[in-house]
Amino acid sequence: MLEPLKSTVSRRGLLTAGAAAGLGLALSVDQVIAMPNSKKSDINNDIKVLNNGLYYEHQAIWAYQFAAGKLSNSDVGKAVLAVASNNLRDHQAHRDTLAQAVRSLGGKPVAAEKNYDLSSYLKKGEGALDSDVNIAKLALALEVDAAIAYTFEAAKLKTPALITAGASIGTNEAAHATAIRAAFKSLGVDLAIVPSSFFNTATRSNWVLTV
Repeated sequence: MLEPLKSTVSRRGLLTAGAAAGLGLALSVDQVIAMPNSKKSDINNDIKVLNNGLYYEHQAIWAYQFAAGKLSNSDVGKAVLAVASNNLRDHQAHRDTLAQAVRSLGGKPVAAEKNYDLSSYLKKGEGALDSDVNIAKLALALEVDAAIAYTFEAAKLKTPALITAGASIGTNEAAHATAIRAAFKSLGVDLAIVPSSFFNTATRSNWVLTV
């Protein structure tokens, strides 16, 4: 039986972590704009990588907003919505800053699509849209993949300050996954909040929860 969300999951703590990550990213972007001697090929490379990240931020924002309308008004639904709302605000901040960075480098930010395909997650049973708990599992899988993806994308960047910025976002995505697992723990599920010392493709199965 799932119990109401306990006070052990601190909304203020989650918001503070997100704000710190966003501030670090904003400072990194300012440093990038101030570097006039970057090669054109490096700039084009970084625009492409940043737009890859921006695409997934658009996807995450869409997914959270889409799923929010399917949550119930139960204690569990409210608990999931509280964590999701915090994560959504971070994704919106990431979106805005990545778009700003792309423009500052002379590029065009990739636009959000009307819909995104999540069928691969649903087919693997890494969440569903039929209950509050399964919606949270879907959000967890998306956040885990975002955290892993940013480690790969950051390594492709040519500008040192942007590498730091990408790593900052990746860290924040990992925090989102941890926050969701902490919510499950507070709801009475017996699991480790941090199930592995690493966040990568080899440990992915330790982090996601299946239906």
